[in-house]
Amino acid sequence: MINERFMETPVGYLKIAEEHGSIVGVDYTDEDSAGNASNEILDQCVRELREYFAGDRQRFDVPLNLSRRGTPFQQKVWKRLYEIPYGETISYKTLAEDCGGPTYSRAVANANGKNPISIIVPCHRVIAHDGSLGGYTGGLDKKEKLLGLERR
Repeated sequence: MINERFMETPVGYLKIAEEHGSIVGVDYTDEDSAGNASNEILDQCVRELREYFAGDRQRFDVPLNLSRRGTPFQQKVWKRLYEIPYGETISYKTLAEDCGGPTYSRAVANANGKNPISIIVPCHRVIAHDGSLGGYTGGLDKKEKLLGLERR
């Protein structure tokens, strides 16, 4: 059974999903669309996200399960995303090279956009090769805020 928790953040409302003791989703949502379940993992995730937004956390410790969704290639991309250090960015091109080769840019961008655990698996840290923001499923305004938060 999936348990859901709603949270307001500086970049909007988040729906956090937990299943079998791991976080399986962190998605942007509106205020009325999420539940208010509470358990140890959801409470830990909310606490860690609050610490992140306060500038007190650079790495998350809450257990994640990325294998619940996605193809093996998408999971490979998500695992690589998780390794991008706080406050740093990489290009889609670099991510593609890390995950299979320079011709994988489109597939990497697609996998990046399907990341089920936003913020914690930092897909916002991937930018275009020319230094522009590129895209972001949550919206470029949110990506800009997240990158700004990590630069301060």
